[in-house]
Amino acid sequence: MYNNPYISAYNPQASIDRINNQIAELEKLKSQIPSQPIQQPTNLTQNFQLAPTNREVIRYASSIDEVQRDMVIGDTPYFSKDMSVVWVKNTKGEITTYELNEIKPLDEKDIQIKYLQEQIEELKKGTIISEQHNTNVITTETRADTKELDEPTRTTTEKNSPTSVSRTTTSKKK
Repeated sequence: MYNNPYISAYNPQASIDRINNQIAELEKLKSQIPSQPIQQPTNLTQNFQLAPTNREVIRYASSIDEVQRDMVIGDTPYFSKDMSVVWVKNTKGEITTYELNEIKPLDEKDIQIKYLQEQIEELKKGTIISEQHNTNVITTETRADTKELDEPTRTTTEKNSPTSVSRTTTSKKK
């Protein structure tokens, strides 16, 4: 072990020179850093107008004027506060207005009631039409009756009157 050639040949001077070179490079880098002026960042005012990323959001408007003022990227619905009106604005600025009605689910009894009410309404309309038809028939009959009344009726007293005899000369007298 004492006769190892690597132990006696080890020269620490090479390691010391390498370490000294690294220290010199680090001091050189250290001296360069403060020599450069430290730049203060300039105050920039950046105004970004972000496009809406989520178009699934419900937009509310109280009138069509608010819808007209707003700029849209695609077809955008605007609902009134009470959800009775919806305005759809497209990219051209055209606005379409729709009226919304609530649809309530009906059970079997409600459906039956609605069906019977519709039948009652139809029957009422049918009776009104038939009444109008009957009144038309009655007025036509009364007109025919009034025509008959306008014609002179011949009674037995008229036959005895001299004027009626002159009118009724169609029969042969003996």
